[in-house]
Amino acid sequence: MCDNPPNGPVLKTLAFASKASTHWQVPLAMLCLSAGLLFFSPQAIGQDTPVYFKLNCTNCHTIGGGRLTGPDLKDVSKRQEREWLINFLMNPKSVLDSGDSYGKKILEESRGIYMPTPPQISKDRAENLLDLIEDESLLEESQFKGLKISTAPFTDDDRAKGRNIFLGPHRLEAGGSACISCHSMYDTPSLGGGRLGPDLTNVYERLKGRKALSAWLGAPGTETMQPIFANHPLKSEEVHALVAYFESTTAERPADSSAGRVAFLLSGLVGAVIGVFFLDTLWKRRFHSVRRTLVEANTSRGKL
Repeated sequence: MCDNPPNGPVLKTLAFASKASTHWQVPLAMLCLSAGLLFFSPQAIGQDTPVYFKLNCTNCHTIGGGRLTGPDLKDVSKRQEREWLINFLMNPKSVLDSGDSYGKKILEESRGIYMPTPPQISKDRAENLLDLIEDESLLEESQFKGLKISTAPFTDDDRAKGRNIFLGPHRLEAGGSACISCHSMYDTPSLGGGRLGPDLTNVYERLKGRKALSAWLGAPGTETMQPIFANHPLKSEEVHALVAYFESTTAERPADSSAGRVAFLLSGLVGAVIGVFFLDTLWKRRFHSVRRTLVEANTSRGKL
């Protein structure tokens, strides 16, 4: 139907290989190379941009849905030059720390929260992202307008459920890890929570409220959380409960991590002492019986 279909040379190579295979075996390398060219064509590279944006950008940005932690990206190319935006995507911290006036404004509006460098970013990917944002900005309603956040008032049951989700007794429906695996909270048990991530006691205030925090929980974008929750996303009711719990901790002080470490050290020492005494009791008769036999044998020789 088309005289010059996309990837025409590749398709001709495959056709030739198919005919030649009736006379001799086609080298495996030729087939692999052809498949690779089809998969990694420029068109295929561009097709993953919406998925990339959803996984890495929607936790802090919308396109036409208002500000979250970061600014609304609708018509961002009209607010700043494309080259500047590409440089920013390639290394946000460098631009923010350079004293650039626009970067300074972004940092102030984000309450000092730095945008992390997007994973596996390249100039081509940055170009594709900006193209996507421009196309979505032209739509009456972008697919990245943002999550529909519940406005229902938080209840005590919501807060209790959120705390159980954080600590782990309430299992996540999609099978994700409990928050305490990597994070601590002001009211975590004596040994505290994990140390891989930050204390979340005041995260509701740090992320500027319900909308931004809900968006973050819906698609966490850190290098540690993304692999865990990409295939195990939180359900909307789980997000609602967690946000209710985090909102209730706004006036609390973060957990004292040093106290948790001291408690862990002391519990380890106590456990070691108990273990030593237990083993001594368990093996006491054996050691003493061996010693008694040796002593009696040496005493008998002395008498002879």
